[in-house]
Amino acid sequence: MKRAKQTLTHIDEAGRPAMVDVSGKATTARQALAECRVRFPADVAVQLRKSGLRSAKGGIVDTAVIAGTMAVKRTHELIPFCHPLPIDGVRIAIDWHGERELRIECMVKTVHRTGVEMEALTGATVAALTVYDMCKALSHAIVLGPAKLVGKHGGKRDVGKAG
Repeated sequence: MKRAKQTLTHIDEAGRPAMVDVSGKATTARQALAECRVRFPADVAVQLRKSGLRSAKGGIVDTAVIAGTMAVKRTHELIPFCHPLPIDGVRIAIDWHGERELRIECMVKTVHRTGVEMEALTGATVAALTVYDMCKALSHAIVLGPAKLVGKHGGKRDVGKAG
């Protein structure tokens, strides 16, 4: 089966940047799941596990969940061609993945004409940045990423696992 040629969607006929016109698309339920990893030096991971992921600034996980949720709702203010969307649901989960790594998942839902992949990626990434901010006093060798789309459902095509 021959695959159709892919084109960039945020470029107009003249090759200039442009917001996609979604006015002709059907309104459907859409959701996306993204993740971002935070890897700590071994001694920092031990210290964080002992503290229950609390720092002098407060609860690391709780603060990251709030920051990620706020970021989801403001994605259109950060990414130039994202549409402002009514966000129907956000779930951010943060758990240890191995001895030294946190996995942050952000699932976003809406009913609209365009998807929420960028919102999910932004939420997961800002939550990871918040973890870094709250832990940087322990080490600047904390590594963020990769950040990736795990899946999306709704719209033209489904990709991966969306929650």
